[in-house]
Amino acid sequence: MSPPADSRRDTALLRALKDIAPGTEIRMAIDDIIRGRTGALIVLGDKDDIAPVLSGGIEIDMEFSAKHVYELAKMDGAIVLDRAAKRIKWANVQLVPDADIPSRETGTRHRSAERTARQVKALCVTVSAARDVVTLYQGETIYQLEPIRSLLIKANQALATLETYRMRLDQVSHRLLSRELAGTATLLDALVVIQRAEMAKRMVAEIERHQIELGDEGRLTEMQLRELSVGIKPDRSAVVRDYMVETSPETHRKVLDRLGRLGGERLLRLEDLEVLLGYERDVNPIDTIVEPRGYRVLSRIPGLSQVLVERLVQHFGSLSHVLAATPRELAVVSGLGPVRSREVYDSLRRMQEYFSLPQQSQTRQ
Repeated sequence: MSPPADSRRDTALLRALKDIAPGTEIRMAIDDIIRGRTGALIVLGDKDDIAPVLSGGIEIDMEFSAKHVYELAKMDGAIVLDRAAKRIKWANVQLVPDADIPSRETGTRHRSAERTARQVKALCVTVSAARDVVTLYQGETIYQLEPIRSLLIKANQALATLETYRMRLDQVSHRLLSRELAGTATLLDALVVIQRAEMAKRMVAEIERHQIELGDEGRLTEMQLRELSVGIKPDRSAVVRDYMVETSPETHRKVLDRLGRLGGERLLRLEDLEVLLGYERDVNPIDTIVEPRGYRVLSRIPGLSQVLVERLVQHFGSLSHVLAATPRELAVVSGLGPVRSREVYDSLRRMQEYFSLPQQSQTRQ
């Protein structure tokens, strides 16, 4: 059975995928069972939760071992492990879930697994003897593991897409920063950065879900992802806070949450992003000059903590006022002092000089 497109967004399932990912001992046992073509039904759960659906079998209560699980899989019944997969609790157990629970499966093993997962708090894993297919049952969710090769192909394709997204995000972010420092940023500049940052963030999340399922097999893609995803989430958060109409932290959290839940088509409509930030839908973003509060620019100053960024914004109110301040005026902010205020002042001057250079082609994209 093919899993729903969004099944890996389920938190419990993500944990289950991590628990049986390549590199774990239970995955070694599953791979041995696949090679041996014996098939298996493995249940992971706490004793009190799963006791009502267990019948017969052999109580073992021994330390988990991939070799022992493989040997026990040669028997007809289910193998029961504790939820952490550290101990083998029972073997050759018959599962007797409520027969009135509806099931989409046809085979006896898979039907028992689905009903058990729905009835009790347990993760059920079936290994098909004939088709080398591993299926996870967690609550109402059914998820069929993909072959590692297919996952690697998907992860690499997603990385290529993320690289393109990141390149475009860097271009529009660079342009916005240049215009912010010059006092000419428009609402359109900000909306495009927010849009591109959200697109990149979603692609990062997709690759992270692939990484969970890949386990140790995804070390190379994990390194690439780490490099490509640097700064995406904090920049997304900062630019939203710079340009949203309301200023409270609670509103900021709500806007970020709503942005993350926007459908794909709505994310591409700039007027929907305008409304999300608190602007009227009929505002023309091209002609609307907006003044950032300064969170994103100030966060780029080396060694400047988020607490001091917050104090600077609260004290001066906008980036333009921070840029216009002298070192002595900056030093008034609690926690800065004369030395740190001079560092902030010099860092801002260097940014202005760098982004005012005519050869900065990114600002003309």
